[in-house]
Amino acid sequence: MLNSEETVKALNVMGEVFPNATTSLTKTDPFHFMLSVILSAQATDKAVNLVTPALFERYKTPVDLANASLPEVESYIKTLGLYRNKARFLVKCSQELLERFNGVVPKTRKELMSLTGVGRKTADVVLAECFGIPAFAVDTHVSRVAKRLAIVPPESDVLTIEKILMQKVPKDLWIKGHHRMIFWGRYQCMARNPKCETCPLLDICQEGQIRVMR
Repeated sequence: MLNSEETVKALNVMGEVFPNATTSLTKTDPFHFMLSVILSAQATDKAVNLVTPALFERYKTPVDLANASLPEVESYIKTLGLYRNKARFLVKCSQELLERFNGVVPKTRKELMSLTGVGRKTADVVLAECFGIPAFAVDTHVSRVAKRLAIVPPESDVLTIEKILMQKVPKDLWIKGHHRMIFWGRYQCMARNPKCETCPLLDICQEGQIRVMR
């Protein structure tokens, strides 16, 4: 297992390879960005960015979306996976945002997670991207990279991975670390065909060394 110092060194190498790593979702106001993150579940950021301009032009405020019909919302996002459920989430989330928070996106994880469609990862991303509040959101890329590099035990669940990363990585590196691990998993350490032969972290990755030796 990598210790804290080794984990930070690995993140710094990722930062050298991907110095501009940041969110791939189009940055907007907190309300619309939160909706984008909800839509990104089991969908690529690229696919989400294609549908959100028209969606957000039609529904400019929580009031607009809270009063929307599900079929109409579905028509804007039907190219995304699980679009029917997501349309329901967007409408219900907007209604709750009005009922409980006066239409303003809250700035705490607990309050964010009280909204329909907002899980821990979504809440962490919103906190980090919209408000600059340190959080280490764990998606499939972060999870895969953390396990392959032995930053976390291979059997770790998402919450365990998040806790270990927050313990091993300084708080001021959480947001950047999250982005770097996503880019690493997306472009270097992919699920099916990782670029192990050219990986600058191969010396600390036992799984990668095994792949190269085959």
